Amino acid sequence: MDELDRRIVNALQGGFPLCERPFAEAAGRLGLDEQTLLEKIKRLTEQNVLTRFGPLFDAERMGGAFTLCAMSVPRQDFERVAALVNAHPEVAHNYERGHRLNMWFVLATAFPSQIETTIRTIERETGYAVINLPREEEYFVELRLTA
Repeated sequence: MDELDRRIVNALQGGFPLCERPFAEAAGRLGLDEQTLLEKIKRLTEQNVLTRFGPLFDAERMGGAFTLCAMSVPRQDFERVAALVNAHPEVAHNYERGHRLNMWFVLATAFPSQIETTIRTIERETGYAVINLPREEEYFVELRLTA
């Protein structure tokens, strides 16, 4: 990442403009033109410097649901299972942990009833149990990563 990439990543974490041309407004705040900003974001995502660029929605406030899930997957089968799990559009940020429960991911669904359905589908496809760990209490922690 060059210095401009760092400025873009740092500036676009929260407070993204809600207007007719948000990228033009964000670019102006950075002293750039809209096309340059769009090209930089595209390149950063294509190079996997950014794994995702987009809004975070509160699924529950929109009538949906989300939950944290964990699985215990043998090392030799991890990549196959990860591909199957990640193929579900309901799955967000699947990651590996150095623990008996070594695969963790978040499910976000349009309707609460879809959580259990998606879990059962993943279990059927992978052959492994999914542990559902729904939130019991909410804490707000604003995560900002400095590039």
